[in-house]
Amino acid sequence: MPSSWGKIFRISTFGESHGESVGVVVEGVPAGIPIRLEEIQKDLNRRRPGQSKLTTPRDESDTVRIVSGVFEGKTIGSPIALIVDNQNTISKDYENLRETFRPSHADYTYQAKYGFRAHVGGGRSSVRETIARVAAGAIARMILEDDLGIRTVAWVDTIGEISSDLTEEKYPRSREEVDGNEVRCPDSAAADRMRNLILKMKEAGDSVGGIIRCASYHLPPGLGDPVYDKLDGDLAKAILSIPACKGFEVGSGFAGTLLTGSNHNDEFYVEEGSGRVRTRTNRSGGLQGGISNGEALVIRAAFKPTSTIFKKQNTVNLNREETVLEAKGRHDPCVLPRAVPIVEAAVNLVLVDAYLYQRAMNPLWFKKWASLPAYYDDLKL
Repeated sequence: MPSSWGKIFRISTFGESHGESVGVVVEGVPAGIPIRLEEIQKDLNRRRPGQSKLTTPRDESDTVRIVSGVFEGKTIGSPIALIVDNQNTISKDYENLRETFRPSHADYTYQAKYGFRAHVGGGRSSVRETIARVAAGAIARMILEDDLGIRTVAWVDTIGEISSDLTEEKYPRSREEVDGNEVRCPDSAAADRMRNLILKMKEAGDSVGGIIRCASYHLPPGLGDPVYDKLDGDLAKAILSIPACKGFEVGSGFAGTLLTGSNHNDEFYVEEGSGRVRTRTNRSGGLQGGISNGEALVIRAAFKPTSTIFKKQNTVNLNREETVLEAKGRHDPCVLPRAVPIVEAAVNLVLVDAYLYQRAMNPLWFKKWASLPAYYDDLKL
């Protein structure tokens, strides 16, 4: 079962939902990089279960430990290992799933592929596996922010048929703006309606899906490669590997197919003062030819309704007998609020890998764009 990702900033994740621990080994981080444990914990706290009435009541602190690769707060060039222990597993709730497959869940496909599976908590198919990605993503985030001033912010854009009213000019610029409510939608009016819908689904024993939008600000041009290592291709793989994610868009996405070329193209101009090449619109979502163009990277990720619900459902068992399933356990009625930091982590993992690769391949590029953080500070963005 492949559990590794990345070219230079390479992560290998391990652990199951109801196992002893979940963790990640991060390789490729240069020596001397400051690692702030409290920043990693902050990101994990945003992902943890039990944080509001909208999420699963599973009570986990998700306290992270760094067991290698860091000395006196800085990396030493060796693999960094981070571990989070599971503390609140109730495996007996899953006993009725030992031989029965949940509709639209990974139960059947795992059994068909491997011939054996961990039925408790879903094993590796559980969203609990994403602890590892968020922990590694926090390290990626610190490197990107410290070196280039890159800031990635995701938020809930839609829940069911309820959409936020955020135009590009109103996109949030900080995680604090997003965390202003438990839905993690910066449009407070829409957030109230979303919250009510999620609670309605929870009371009915059902679930609901939605879309997360994510913007990465202050990207320099030049990240990503044409053809097989396009930045949007790597982002798509990273985002679509998140449990329950079923759709991915960059920029205008599918809506761009409704426009003509003359209406869709992002015209270039030279920014006064900085001399930088900019675009007047950003329908490309910050990527052209698989390479960043210096504008904000904007993506969307679609998440299906949670598969495990408490309504009766028709299914089959290991003996290929048709049966009726009544699921038990603790599950999110909507994954979107907790998926926000997971999407951010996935994007940051892709960006830091592309950044370290570009820096190694072309040191002059790094020398040119390393001054960007000071430039953006001057603009107070």
